[in-house]
Amino acid sequence: MTSEIIMAGFGGQGVMLIGQLLTYAGMLENKQVSWIPSYGPEMRGGTANCSVIVSDEPIGAPIVTEPTALVAMNLPSLDKFEPMVQPGGVIIINSSLIERTVARSDVKVYQIPANDVAAELGNSKVANMVVLGALIAATGTVNSQSVNKAFAKMFAQKPDLLEINERAIERGASYIKC
Repeated sequence: MTSEIIMAGFGGQGVMLIGQLLTYAGMLENKQVSWIPSYGPEMRGGTANCSVIVSDEPIGAPIVTEPTALVAMNLPSLDKFEPMVQPGGVIIINSSLIERTVARSDVKVYQIPANDVAAELGNSKVANMVVLGALIAATGTVNSQSVNKAFAKMFAQKPDLLEINERAIERGASYIKC
């Protein structure tokens, strides 16, 4: 299985981090991975996206032009990347910030109120982890245990962050299981 994913939002929403976590989790599962970041003119508040490929096979090229999945954390990201998603693909929308749904009927769409869930959990910074949980539940690209291991390794100096992020991943995944 090969998953080609674009994760996009404003700078500061954590799209690069969830791309790195997904890639690291894929490595922990002995998969082939690729992660390419792309920033807009400003870091925080500007646009940011990353392309992630996780595959059981060798990756020929790291460029994602027809993603199998899209995570859109803001409306400009949905507007830009929605047309690129392959028919039958998955689009995860942060419905806390995006009021419209997709115009297509050939993709699976999940509207996740990521910012609202993060606020309920008591930390607005975990909205990215909420959508990551939804993404892995919707696509099966990696398992949540691998993501949690990757997070624990990347944030070994901040173990107090692990529990809230694990809860955010679980909450995001629960929107897919419903």
